[in-house]
Amino acid sequence: MSIRKADRIALNTLAIVLAVLALSPFLWLVVMSFKTNAEIFRWPPRLLFPATLDNYAALWTTEFRTSFAHSLVVSVSSTVISLIIGVPAAYALSRWTTRASGTITLWILASRMAPPIAFTIPYFLAYRYLELLDTLTGLIIIYLTFNLSLVIWMMRPFYDQLPRSLEEAAWIDGATMWQGFTRIILPLSGPGLAATAILCFLFAWNDFFFALILTRTEAMTAPVAVVNFMNYEGWEWGRIAAGGTMIMLPVLVFSFVVRRYLVSGLTGGAIKG
Repeated sequence: MSIRKADRIALNTLAIVLAVLALSPFLWLVVMSFKTNAEIFRWPPRLLFPATLDNYAALWTTEFRTSFAHSLVVSVSSTVISLIIGVPAAYALSRWTTRASGTITLWILASRMAPPIAFTIPYFLAYRYLELLDTLTGLIIIYLTFNLSLVIWMMRPFYDQLPRSLEEAAWIDGATMWQGFTRIILPLSGPGLAATAILCFLFAWNDFFFALILTRTEAMTAPVAVVNFMNYEGWEWGRIAAGGTMIMLPVLVFSFVVRRYLVSGLTGGAIKG
């Protein structure tokens, strides 16, 4: 066996081991969602067990069904609005060749540097005054606040790499600045848009802190609803596992759809060509 082939086998084995270690908590959660409570606490655990869908069926008889819909509405809305506002802003900062553009970009990013708890009291007091507590609109606004800075910070390096000659050629042919951006530049930034959209969606979808503080019942999201299965009567582990699996599902589907652009999108702004 050649050294090169041995190295390839060793690397593949290491990659498989690392993948199993990384995915084992998720696989364990999915497997547990198909077990009864008695089977969950069985020792030693059985690899082959009678699977049940009772935990998933029970989810949709509780407030989790509504909370899951709330999470979808809030996450998709905040992601779309963030891209609509942030992408043109990133393009403008990229083409604005002054020293102030870098300073402005840094100030925009600063909104994500502080811990979330630092914004809790101001948001809570403002939302109480504006009657936005326990509303989907309130959650969309707060996620938009943080996602907007992420969109601008991630998309600007993509536009920095694109040559200005592309827009200038379009302008010579009679296109306006907006037409040059939407027809020439925007299609070329597909990988960056995909990676940015996933990160924005993940932040809004997985958020627990702001959803717990700023909502009660009318705008409760899925991560908060799962916690309700931990009550004084005991922890309903089967429902918790089923709820966690359902929360992971949209993220996996979204990532699978845009997987072609994800890797290139996450690394595209790392090195300027």
